[in-house]
Amino acid sequence: MENPVTWFEIPVSDIVRATGFYEKALGFSFKTEEVGATKMAMFPMQDNAPNCSGSLVQQKDFLPSSQGPLLYFSVADIDETLKKVEVSGGKRIQSKKSIGQYGFMGVFEDTEGNRVALHSMK
Repeated sequence: MENPVTWFEIPVSDIVRATGFYEKALGFSFKTEEVGATKMAMFPMQDNAPNCSGSLVQQKDFLPSSQGPLLYFSVADIDETLKKVEVSGGKRIQSKKSIGQYGFMGVFEDTEGNRVALHSMK
């Protein structure tokens, strides 16, 4: 059996601003593509590795929101990452908190207005 999520897309209004934010806050590098009017910046992906990857997407019908599904990024240190989020233009929504046997989580809002979570076992 496989994990059910295979890809995700985060809507953005400004692909340059959004990639800059995720590069600074979470240390990602992106591969960018344009397909017609759709601009995409792909998060790093390694074939045959656990978990999934996805992209930032700027498209007319993709609207950033703090109301939709909550996506979790795995990080080594939630507190340190939340500091980088704030320095990079994002907002801390929820500081690090325990989720029992499942580790810890924190939540932020990116520069586009999307609510995103962080997860760590430390």
